[in-house]
Amino acid sequence: MGRVLVTGAGGFIGHHLVTFLKERGHWVRGVDLKKPEFTDVDADEFLLLDLRDPAAAREAVDGVDEVYALAADMGGMGFISSNYARILFNNAMINLNTIEAARAAGVQRYLYSSSACIYPEYRQTDADVTPLKESDAYPALPQDSYGWEKLISEKLAEYYHQDYAMETRIVRFHNIYGPYGTYDGGREKAPAALCRKVAMAEEGGEVEIWGDGEQTRSFCYIDDCVEGIYRLMRSDFAEPINLGTDRMVSINELAKIIIDISGKSGLRLKHIDGPQGVRGRNSDNTLLRQVLGWEPGTSLENGLRETYRWIEKQVQARS
Repeated sequence: MGRVLVTGAGGFIGHHLVTFLKERGHWVRGVDLKKPEFTDVDADEFLLLDLRDPAAAREAVDGVDEVYALAADMGGMGFISSNYARILFNNAMINLNTIEAARAAGVQRYLYSSSACIYPEYRQTDADVTPLKESDAYPALPQDSYGWEKLISEKLAEYYHQDYAMETRIVRFHNIYGPYGTYDGGREKAPAALCRKVAMAEEGGEVEIWGDGEQTRSFCYIDDCVEGIYRLMRSDFAEPINLGTDRMVSINELAKIIIDISGKSGLRLKHIDGPQGVRGRNSDNTLLRQVLGWEPGTSLENGLRETYRWIEKQVQARS
């Protein structure tokens, strides 16, 4: 087994990936600005480094064979919609430095974590959206700076593959969720935020939803996410690929599933003003099935049950 670097290893997907890789016998170095908030560090080595600094990126990749590049300054819609310049600048610096340091160090394989946010707004204006296939990325018109930076870094990975023969892989995440992730403070995603709101609500109380709640998404459980990442890295496929489920639900439907899991009675949805993102987004998994012979298999209900129970415990412990 080779030596592996996971950047963003203090974050949600990153620390789950570190654990997954360790269970499969890899030597793993984790790098982030912070250690995991809710779990112990599973990495063989964990370095606190700011990858916006080229010297830090060189230190991070030293002596490794593969890089899973997950580091990013990001969060849910509340954070993304109010930090455009910060997100584009920080993430561009992280990704430019990391991939160049990896090239210079002779890293054999490099996986770049992109996002469904790269898809054009004009393809996501209807809640009953046509599932997005990888070729739909162009003509480009991402929703915000997070999507623009992800799209540019995708092209950078493609060019490093073309110009330097680096084995690059590009994965587009579609709304990854699960336990041991941020659930409050402004950076949390919709499933975690709704789990927290339901866990905090009293019987017969209200759960706030931004907008009318009819905006749609598909959601992918974290165990499926790290399995897909690993399968893609081991494949010979160098083009961008979706990683998500193709079951589309509205945010209202998502909230109702969580309420059912909670067992609380009489909870009502209260719709308020707030950032909603695109009107509809869903993953086309045709290419994923063709390339990997696999796709995520955890049902939304089962994944949300695990997520809700964990967040409920955190909420109760703080009350």
